[in-house]
Amino acid sequence: MFKAGIIGAMELEVEELKKEMTLSAVVKKARMDFFEGTLNNVPVVIVRCGIGKVNAALCVQILVDEFKVSHIINTGVAGSLNARLDIGDILVSKDALHHDMDVTIFGYQPGEVPQMGFQAFEADTRLTALAMEACRKVNPDIHVMSGRVVSGDQFISSKEIKDRLITQFRGDCAEMEGAAIAHGAYLNSVPFVIIRAISDKADDSAEMDYPAFEAAAARHSAALVKEMIQGILP
Repeated sequence: MFKAGIIGAMELEVEELKKEMTLSAVVKKARMDFFEGTLNNVPVVIVRCGIGKVNAALCVQILVDEFKVSHIINTGVAGSLNARLDIGDILVSKDALHHDMDVTIFGYQPGEVPQMGFQAFEADTRLTALAMEACRKVNPDIHVMSGRVVSGDQFISSKEIKDRLITQFRGDCAEMEGAAIAHGAYLNSVPFVIIRAISDKADDSAEMDYPAFEAAAARHSAALVKEMIQGILP
């Protein structure tokens, strides 16, 4: 049975979607509220996971174990690492990796989780294509591109760190949950996509830009998900 798990780290990233859904139940687990029902007649579970990679990974496992989701969509905001991504633009994941994983002393690539056999978790190509198409439809004035999400338990607000993430990981945006969601989805063989609206430039201006733009960025990302969900059924 098809059922999409839709994850946002913060309430503002999922509140618009929850307003639009037809609710059948709210289940509390691990201090998270899982809203189960339909969105545009598609079975969904919408949840605010909380900030950071541990919260995000736990959320994925609960969605798989308790709700038997078949697909995972992660919506939210991020800082830009790519000069082609300005505030308000949208990045749809091609892949995702942990920028704070470092076991290079044993011969692994930067960001590579030991014994996985690869550096980055690849997003589902069909979900990525659906997200890109949906964005062009509902946000025609917003630039959208596919690229790499790099995640760590750190808000990036330093040009020095930003430059390192670009050079070392070829990242397109930086945030705090995507790679953990990708990692959990991979381990459970569940297709996923990460959608990030750009709220800041992940540099010395990030502290000022983020509060001003996060709400609008989250709304754009949510509008994309709402449109995308209509085409997601097999």
